[in-house]
Amino acid sequence: MRDDEILTKISALVDEEHELRGRLGKGEVTTDEEHERIKQLETALDQCWDLLRQRRARRSAGEDPDYAAPRPVDEVEGYRQ
Repeated sequence: MRDDEILTKISALVDEEHELRGRLGKGEVTTDEEHERIKQLETALDQCWDLLRQRRARRSAGEDPDYAAPRPVDEVEGYRQ
């Protein structure tokens, strides 16, 4: 995935998050449904940002950014702890 593709995916995930919050406000989804999907979106966003940082770091170090790969969810989510 190229940087622009990652940024497009990040934008789409953020748009979905905003849409979901609006749907909750209108009563179209339950709080539980909203929380579950928000959790999934946040995880996907964390993975996208991590991949983008990896690509930028590799490029900065003179390495090929295409060798960066998405890391497992438990690894990416473990950064916060």
